[in-house]
Amino acid sequence: MSNEIKWAFAHPSERSEGTADAAPLDRISLRDHVVDVEIGAFQAERGTTQRICFNVVVEVVPHDAMLDDDVDRILSYDKVTEAIAHELAAERLNLLETLAERLAERILMEPQALRVFVRIEKLDRGPGALGVEIVRSRKAAAPAMPEDRPHPQVVYLSNEAIASPHLRHWIDQLEAEHRPTILCVGAPDMPAPQSAHPMAQRRIDLLAIEQNAWVLAGRDKRCVVVNSRTELEWSMRHDQISVWAPSKIVLDAVDGPSAHPRDALALVLWFARDIEAEDMLVIGDTPPDAPDLPLRSLAADVRVL
Repeated sequence: MSNEIKWAFAHPSERSEGTADAAPLDRISLRDHVVDVEIGAFQAERGTTQRICFNVVVEVVPHDAMLDDDVDRILSYDKVTEAIAHELAAERLNLLETLAERLAERILMEPQALRVFVRIEKLDRGPGALGVEIVRSRKAAAPAMPEDRPHPQVVYLSNEAIASPHLRHWIDQLEAEHRPTILCVGAPDMPAPQSAHPMAQRRIDLLAIEQNAWVLAGRDKRCVVVNSRTELEWSMRHDQISVWAPSKIVLDAVDGPSAHPRDALALVLWFARDIEAEDMLVIGDTPPDAPDLPLRSLAADVRVL
């Protein structure tokens, strides 16, 4: 059996040793760290947790002799487990590959870390462990992005506002402000199909909102329907007015909204907080009670914002 095959199935620590350069490096490792988490692209993996096992090895700059037994001078094991917890809490993910990449990138932000080996396995999807393993080094790691995430204004449009002859004038005014802007809507004024299964009904109700988002987009070509955080951030940075299609962000949220999708204003308020909106404008409805977020309202028959 070749060394390549041996390393492929060995623990990441053995792979680290077998692929090391001539200069010796220190290593810290986390073995068989098991967490219950909701993850996966298949429908059967939604709404339930499964055991995920993490094995991580970090190659670090060798320490000098003057550590003084000071934990602040080393890369602590806690940094690895905290990185795992942070990435699991950030967003519900479909792919282990995505989780592994984000975990490696976060660990490599630590100044002592030079190279990281990450193996993640699902323990409950079959008779054996199913997983991925990646190796990333500091030179290959993406640079840390500055915390310059845009803080948009979130604008809720009632169905009366969507149908209003003033819609184009409102969008003209919002566009002229050159602020990151996300438009949100509720479900249309018609009964949605009904399901006896709560998760199925939740999807139906979210899709009803997305249908209404496309109705709004059809009324003005400047309104672009967007369903992912990545595209929302891109559109905000490029002065594009987005219309929020909620299914992906709501279903992928680790700490999702308690509001029912039919309670449109409560759902939009959750979204505004989640995306760290600067303020919220409600057109054609009574604004909710939200002391933590600046709110203003406008009647659907008023032309000027």
